[in-house]
This record gives sequence, structure tokens and C-alpha cells, in this order.
Amino acid sequence: MRRKQMAAALAVATATSLLIAPQALAQNTFATQEIQWRKCFSSVPPTAPPGTERLECGTFTAPMDWNHPDNGKTITIAVSRLTPKNGTAKSTVFTNPGGPGGAGRTMPVIFLNRPKLSENAEIIGIDVRGTGASSNVTCGMFNALGATDPRDRSKANLDLLYGSMELEAKFCQTKSGEFGRYVTTDQTVKDLDLLRQLLGRKKVDWLGYSGGTWLGAYYATYFPKSLDKIVLDSNTQFTAPWQAIFGDFGMGFERRFRVDFTPWVAKYDDVYHLGKTGEEVRQAYERTRAKLAQQPVTLPDGTYYPMSLDLMLVRAQYSKYSFDAAARKLAELAGAVSPQMTAQANYPDAQNATLNTIICNDTPFHGDREYLERDAVRDGAKWPLLGYYQLMGPCAFWDRPDVHLKHPNGIGVASTLMVQSVRDPATPIEGAQKAHAGFAGSRMLTVKDEGDHGIYGFDNSCVNDIVERYLVDRVTPAGDLTCPGVPLPAPGQQQAGVLEQAERLAVQLGW
Repeated sequence: MRRKQMAAALAVATATSLLIAPQALAQNTFATQEIQWRKCFSSVPPTAPPGTERLECGTFTAPMDWNHPDNGKTITIAVSRLTPKNGTAKSTVFTNPGGPGGAGRTMPVIFLNRPKLSENAEIIGIDVRGTGASSNVTCGMFNALGATDPRDRSKANLDLLYGSMELEAKFCQTKSGEFGRYVTTDQTVKDLDLLRQLLGRKKVDWLGYSGGTWLGAYYATYFPKSLDKIVLDSNTQFTAPWQAIFGDFGMGFERRFRVDFTPWVAKYDDVYHLGKTGEEVRQAYERTRAKLAQQPVTLPDGTYYPMSLDLMLVRAQYSKYSFDAAARKLAELAGAVSPQMTAQANYPDAQNATLNTIICNDTPFHGDREYLERDAVRDGAKWPLLGYYQLMGPCAFWDRPDVHLKHPNGIGVASTLMVQSVRDPATPIEGAQKAHAGFAGSRMLTVKDEGDHGIYGFDNSCVNDIVERYLVDRVTPAGDLTCPGVPLPAPGQQQAGVLEQAERLAVQLGW
């Protein structure tokens, strides 16, 4: 009887191994690669941080479709690394700038000004699938955002607005071809874990900003034994679908605009002459916008339409150090102030295309054009700066592949540190708090009286100390914490946040 049982068990085991053998064999094949590291560039821009010359670059190959890795179709993933000067790293940190779709190979350089981290950890930058120097997706340079004024709710303009969103969906999916169906979080986290194996690490740490909090939470969910320390900075509501996350954009930006930006501009009315109260400044914006709708204005840096003004002000809300330039441009438009490395072929719109592809592929979008019309009117009335804009609009017309993401709940995941400012415009605190409540073992570091997007690694010493005590000293906070924010600067005080620094450096390096 025992022999028969053993034979039956062996038969089951053999049948099971036959079912998984092709994928396991392909996994083993990909895991035997060796990344050929080389200096990223022969000459470093003079404005780059000291130590940038140490950055090394490499690539590896991954399956196009991890669910069928043995079909012969592969992609390239481009990565970078920064190692301590003494060559001894106590840990390996994967970084991500968000987006989704942000190219991340410059990220390690940003932490050269954090020697406690950069001289103790191997820091890895990654251009995730779809973007940067990795295999790209593209929307054929077509982008509906800003093509026409979303506040104009006439039938003719609505036809243009939603027709362009539908056309963008077709452009993205047609121009990206088969690969576009596999630019998803489900596929990307498997690329990340292959990278971990290629580096020979049993476990790695994660430091992700904005959309990188979504990716980090899912990496931890799919591979809970692969991540040790996890820092999620400026959190999306990663326990919810993308539609819920992007639905909060208007609220977050309007709050930052009204609570921080416009009162700050009013405080310095002797500089900008836009109004002595926040509401007067906001009305100056509305008047200027209305004038631009009647007659666009051409300045040395380009032609400004209502949408150009909106999006310029929206970008300025990410960092307090962008307020001055945005206020001066608004004043100029208002008339109150007188004007004064080789990589594989890639697409200039790869980042935007990767964003569209991930958010439309990952989770279902519920609603059609009628829903979009109602949603824009409701949100626009409440949050006029950005509420009329619908970044997920193309998803209503997307031919979504059969993707089923695991749900991130934190169970079995290492204790996670979430960093969040209370007036973050792009990832509002309400969503971050919901993600915190739904992700077991997470600790929330709330930054009071702060609205910047991307906190760790810049000028908040309280946040820097807590994050590095966690990442470098390996001490997990016992519970939730708070830090004070950094006061708003005086006009003309120029700095750049951590994510802005990464973007600027990429431009300087021609990446």
C-alpha cells in the first residue's frame, strides 16, 4: 500500500513538473545572464554632482510576456548602479521615480548628497519596461492632453476633446504593437525580481516615489521574501485601482494651489503684483486664462493658451521652489510685470506612452464618454485648476488585455515606511492614508505643513534622518511618526526637489 501511495505521489509530482517545466526552464535561462557593467558616460556635465562619474550602466534581457517566457520574444531593460567609494555595500536599494513610466537610471546620483545612504548601499536605477533606454512603447507622439480647452463644454469642443482621447488610445495601442499589451505592473515586478537574481541578492530594499509607491507595494505583494526595507514616498492609494487614484488629482492640486501657492504669491505682492490675498491672485489667474482663450500670447519661450497656463501652474505645485518661476510667468502673462550616452533607439514620448499603457492595462476603467462628460463637469466645478482635465480619459476607449493583478494588502510583507506630506498635490494624503490602513505592517511618516511631492533626499533633515535610520541602520519605527515641513522660500530662492533633480540630470546627460 505504501509503495502504491509513493508511486501515485511520484506520478502527480512528475505531471506537475511537466506543467511548470517550460516556464521554470525559461526562468533559469534568463537568470544565468551576467550584466556587463560599464561607465555610463565618458564626460560628466560640469553641473552634475561630484561622484556622478562613478555611475555604471548595463542592460539585461527579460521575456516580453512572463506568462509565456519560452516563446522567444524578449525585451531589454536598462539599469544603472552606484556603489560606495570603498566598494563595500551593506545593502542594495532599488529606486524608482514614479510616473508611472519615469525613467530611473539617474536616480542613484541624486543620493550622492546623502552619504549615509550612498556610502553604505549599492543604489540601483532602473528604466522600467516601456521607457527610457529600455524597450519602448510609444503613442506616435500623439497626446490629447492640452489639445483643446476642457472648460469649453460646447458639443463641438466635446467632440474634439473625447475624440482626441479615443484617438490617443488607438495611437498608443497601434504604435506600440504587441509589446504594449505586456507593459503592466504584473510584468514589471517580475523584471525587477529577475534583476535581483542577476545581482546575486537574496533580498533588496526599495525606495520609490509617487507612482513608485504603487510599483513597490506590488513588488512586495508578488515577491514578499525579496524585499527587506521598503520606503514609499508620496504615496498613491495603491490599494485601490488607478481610476480612484487619478480621480483625486483635481482635489490635490486645487488644495495646494489655494492653500500654499496663491497666498504665497499674495504675500509678495510687491514682487508679482497679482493681488494682496490668495483669492485676488486666483482671480488674476482666471482673468488671464480668459484673455488667453480669446487671444493666445506668444513669448520667447513659446505660445501660451489657457491649457498652457493651467499645466504650467500644475507643474509648479510639485515643489515650493517652483513657485517663484510660475508666479513670474503668470505675472508676465497677466501684464503686471514686463517680460525680461548611446542606447537603443527610443521614442521621445516613451514616458507618457508607458504611463498610459500601465494605467489602462493594469486595472479596469469603468465608464464611457457620457461618464467622462459628467465627471469633468463635476470635478471642474470643484477644482477648476485641474479638475476638467482627465488624464485617464484614453482608458475609456482602451482595448484592455486580460490582466489580473494581485491585491496589495501587506500580509507577509516586511514592515514598510510610508512618507507623506499633508498637501501633496499629485498623491493626496487621503489616498495615502487609505493605503496605509489597508497595507498591514506599514508605518506612516506624515510631514506636517508641507505640500512638496517627493520628500526624502532633499532638505528636510527630520525626514532624512528617519528614512536613513530605517534604510541604513535597519531600525523600523515602532509606529506612525510626524515631521515638520520646510517653510516656503522667499522669491528667487532656487533649488530643485529630488525628482526634479533626476529629470534635469537626465536632460543634461542626453538621456
